[in-house]
Amino acid sequence: MATFVEYTGTARLDRRTKRLVKRLGPDDIAIIDHPDLDRISAEELLESGVRVVVNVSASSTGSYPNAGPLALVRGGVCLIDAPGADLFEEVRDGEHLVVRGSTLFRNGSRLVVGRARAADELARDLDEQRSRVSEALEAFAENTLHHLREETALLSEDVHTPQLKTRFRDRHALVVARSPETKRDLRIVGPYVADFKPVLVGVDGGADALLAAGYRPDVIVGDMDSVSDEALRSGAELVVHAYPDGRAPGRDRLDRLGLPSTVIASLGLSEDVAMLLAYEKGAELIVAVGPRFNLIEFLERNRAGMSSTFLTRLRVGEKLVDARGVSRLFRPRVGFAVVLAFAFGAVATVAAVLIASPELRRLASLIGARLRSLVGLE
Repeated sequence: MATFVEYTGTARLDRRTKRLVKRLGPDDIAIIDHPDLDRISAEELLESGVRVVVNVSASSTGSYPNAGPLALVRGGVCLIDAPGADLFEEVRDGEHLVVRGSTLFRNGSRLVVGRARAADELARDLDEQRSRVSEALEAFAENTLHHLREETALLSEDVHTPQLKTRFRDRHALVVARSPETKRDLRIVGPYVADFKPVLVGVDGGADALLAAGYRPDVIVGDMDSVSDEALRSGAELVVHAYPDGRAPGRDRLDRLGLPSTVIASLGLSEDVAMLLAYEKGAELIVAVGPRFNLIEFLERNRAGMSSTFLTRLRVGEKLVDARGVSRLFRPRVGFAVVLAFAFGAVATVAAVLIASPELRRLASLIGARLRSLVGLE
């Protein structure tokens, strides 16, 4: 755990950690409201370079094996838990604060006394939580069955998708969501993208990952709260994920930017909606970059049951593959240009050898004369 006798920094606040990380730097003090700080958010905080994080919720409640806080502390960040503190009401973004131990001060006045989380304590808690994972799994399964009864329409009914200029029919679609592995996975599938030229679908911040990798997204799907203005202005078609009742808060941002958009109302996560969109539009194959769906990550989602994600994968079925699976199976096809370049290189090499050796030139001349004689050219 990073400890400071005294540390002064600029307060940066946002109740949505995925928004806050976009404007954090090493000189900031991040103030978040994130119960059960998940691994993805911890990785993004580490990438920002921030050195102090104050959480007004419990970074780990013990409800499931949560490795996020431990990853953050082992990465050198001072994590202070202050559950219930009203820092979002008392502190303004941009104010200068001072951290002494686990206490936060402003202009010499104490704001809150928190609890600095230590790596050894978090590691012990994580081991204990892992021993109780069967309890978490049982509760998870019960929630899933409960919500499946309400959300089976996602499996049995048509999803009303908006009209798009981008053509999906009989093409591959690469659906990119944000995760710690997204950048690496995009590098892995580079040859596949170059060869098959799939439709590139960014899910909120996944669109920025596509831009950073040198690609321009064709479509951006999401609630538009964690994607940059640059990505939104990249020329991609914008599809706002709305609530089932039609409310689409993300559209207000696009209207302010003067960008046209369409809306799709559906249950589930935005990445589920992106996969359903590609499926309903006739994509031949859907390659997922970013989404990981092992047990712990399902529990990290902290949404009762995550049944819509199960249902989406049931509906999409065999069309959905993981990016790493594609990278293991795919071998780039050798194009005519590559063969031609190889042949030209071979000819050039032989010519260079002949030019450098008078004996080989005389031999080549004799062979050429003999061949012309055989075919009656001399």
